[in-house]
Amino acid sequence: MSYHISRTVDLDFDEAVSRMVEELKKEGFGVLTDIDFKAVLKEKLDVDFTRYRVLGACNPQLAYKTLKAEDRVGLLLPCNVIVREAKDGSVEVAAIDPVSAMSVVGNEALAETGALVREKLSKAIEGV
Repeated sequence: MSYHISRTVDLDFDEAVSRMVEELKKEGFGVLTDIDFKAVLKEKLDVDFTRYRVLGACNPQLAYKTLKAEDRVGLLLPCNVIVREAKDGSVEVAAIDPVSAMSVVGNEALAETGALVREKLSKAIEGV
């Protein structure tokens, strides 16, 4: 089982980030965090890195349902979504596969919610 859902898009990097945020909103997710690894690595280590953003996406209703079923599942939240520029200049959008991530918990009550979150994240990625 793969740990991510991903696809390459025919957009420039900034447009891909913007579109990813829009598509997440359509699926009920807000972006709680936005980490620009290119900037962080330049500032902290003075290294050059490709454009790479990690968006911490959260669907409050589904997060609440998940937290009620497993109180430590917050360790796996929010759902990380990345937009990254590959070495060849192409742009990839990807998200953690919540079914794969939740499988480490071993709580069957999370299976249904994980599948629903996977469906919503897949739709968002396909919409970019």
